[in-house]
Order: sequence, then C-alpha cells, then structure tokens
Amino acid sequence: MSAPEPTSGPSTRRSARRRALAIGLGLAVLALAAALGWGRGEGREGAAAAAASAPAGAQQSGRGGGRAAQGSAASAAAAEAPAHAPEFEPAVCWNDLERFDAEVTLATFREWSAPMLASRDGFVRDYLKERLGELIGGDPARALEVLGWAQTAEDRSYGLFLRAVRDSEAVQRPEVSSRLLELGLDPRLPSERRAGILSALDTQRRLTPQALTQLTRFAKDPVSGEAGWAATRTIARVMKREHAQRADISPYLTDLLTIGAESPDEQIRYLGQMMPMHAAPLLDADATARFEQILLGEGNEAGRDAAAHNLSLSSDKARVLALFASTFPKEPSVCVRWALFRFSARTAGKRALPVMARMAELDPRFAAPYRDFEHLYALGTLDFVRVWQGLQDQDPFHCLDRHE
Repeated sequence: MSAPEPTSGPSTRRSARRRALAIGLGLAVLALAAALGWGRGEGREGAAAAAASAPAGAQQSGRGGGRAAQGSAASAAAAEAPAHAPEFEPAVCWNDLERFDAEVTLATFREWSAPMLASRDGFVRDYLKERLGELIGGDPARALEVLGWAQTAEDRSYGLFLRAVRDSEAVQRPEVSSRLLELGLDPRLPSERRAGILSALDTQRRLTPQALTQLTRFAKDPVSGEAGWAATRTIARVMKREHAQRADISPYLTDLLTIGAESPDEQIRYLGQMMPMHAAPLLDADATARFEQILLGEGNEAGRDAAAHNLSLSSDKARVLALFASTFPKEPSVCVRWALFRFSARTAGKRALPVMARMAELDPRFAAPYRDFEHLYALGTLDFVRVWQGLQDQDPFHCLDRHE
C-alpha cells in the first residue's frame, strides 16, 4: 500500500491497484465474493478453500499480525454467532479480485459489479470506476454505451457509470461530449441528474463556441436550478484549464460575466461573478466595465466582494483605484469595504496609500489595517502577496471565511 504505483503500462498499474484494493476491502468484500459465487463456502471448510485459491501475495497480506491472533478472534466471533450463520476467515482481501480484474468485459461489467456496489465501500467504487474507465478507453462507442446505462441506472450505479465516462479518454471525442451536452440540457431528466451530466463535461480540454452558447443560455434560464449551477461551474473549470495552457479565455470570461449579470438565480449569478478569480485573468476594458457594473449594481454583497477582487486585476489600474475610492463611502457592507480597501493595495501597490488613508478616515475601523499596510510599505515590501502575508490580521472583520 505504501509502494508507489508503477507507470510502465496498464498491467503494472492494475497490479498495483489490486494490491491496494486487497489491503483495503476487508470482510465486506469477501462476503460479496461469496454472493458472486466465487470462493463460496458454508463454514470453515469453504473459507479455507477460498483462501487456498488466492494468490500467494494476497494470502500474505491477509495474515497481518499473525494467524494465531486472527484465529482466536474468529473463534470468539463464531461462538457468539447463530449456529446457522456462515463463518468466514478474517482475511483482508478479496480472493477473486485477480479473476475479476483479468476477465471482466464491458458486456459482463454490470452483472459482475452489481453485488460489489451493494457494499457501499468507497474502495470498491473507486476500483470499479477506474476499471470501467479502462474498459471504455478512447472508444467513443463504448463511452456512449455506458452513457446509455446511466440513463436508466439506479442512483448508486448511475454515479459510477457517469464518472467512468467523465474520466475516460473517450470523453474528449466530439460525439461523446455532444451527447453529454444533449442529455444535460434535456428537460425530461431530473435536475440533479442533469447537473451530474453537465459536470462530466468539466474535463473537456476546450468547449466549442456552440457549447459555450448553449451552456450560458441554459445557466440564465430561471428554472435551470442545480443543473444551471453545474453548467456555470463547467464553463469556469474549462476556462481555468485553457488559461493554464495560455489560450485565449475571453469567450469564457464574457459568458461567465453574462451569467453573473443576467441570471435571476442569486447562487448561479454569484458563481459567474466569482469563478474568474480562480483563473486570475488580466481584465481588458470591456471586462473591467462589466465588473464595474456588478460592483455598483449587484444586490448580493458576496457578488460585490467578488467584483472588487476581479477588478484588482484590471489593466486600467487608475480607473479601478478611482472606482474603489468613490464606491467605499456608499458601500453599506463592512466586508465589501474590506475588499475595496485591501484590493486597492493589490491594484496600485504603494500608490494606493492615499486612497486607503482616506478610507480609514471615513471608517475608523480601518485605521489599524491602514497602519499595518503603511508600515509594510515603509519597510520596502512591494509585492502584494508579501504585504498580505505580513499583515498582523488578514481577517479583522471576519469576512474571509465566507468569500475566500
């Protein structure tokens, strides 16, 4: 379990995964093996036969601190159990994992995995999701078949099927991503299922202009609910990935700002306003103007806080500093005032001190934070991150636990 997973190929990865799974599953999965008809036994004779069929390494991992202690524990448990109950040796492996891993196919996966899913064991679900993803691989036909399973699946297997498609290479194929989008926008499906489907698109390397338009339009729909929130988050996550690749993210930013300004759902609107800060793009004049509208017109203080954060990354620093100075006296929320105050320093550095001093005059609660900033700049600290880390109190008004 402590050994690093080999990376030389699928077979070595599966071998390492088997070892980790064998250590983690325990008696629950051994009982499930009995339900599958593998390693079945009604008493010690059946359990011993199952243990004998296991690979040598798996048997060793099951011995743990010694068979004597385990045997006595098993005897005590057997003495307390009803006489008709089956007895199992306290092994910590599933004896037929090797067989399942080697022989399961896409055609047999649902039948073979159903009893294992019933265990509600996190190790089992993770293993099955990874194994199904390997069976899908880069084949779009297989991914579409598994999506078909998900449409009618029960809750437990539905999530497994969807996550396996999401993490497969095939999800990048146009026919798979377009089908996910189609299902996610299908009003006949429950909102929570649509949310899961749209979230499965967040591993895309990029979103097409058509997909962006459809997701944005849906997120602004007054009845989109949880699925509209998932659509907004998917746009933001793909934007962040594209930004890391130095791609042009202006279409994503534009659509997030459209959602942030026009969605009637406050939570979705806030998500559109807040998510750009995770990519931290340099704002052009158009994005600066749109965030300015949010700062001045958003009824939700969390949205105004997010707008101040994003505006501090505008290329027009003089405009933003003047905006913060004029907005501070009219802003009723101390948390938004704290955002305007500290992000003034992020916007203009030491040149923001006169504006910050005026804010402290208008609201004496900011006098101590101002002295802190002034002292750090006087010491020659210029980088905002270093100034921020040098503050005696980064959260004097108890705001950051809600917004950052």
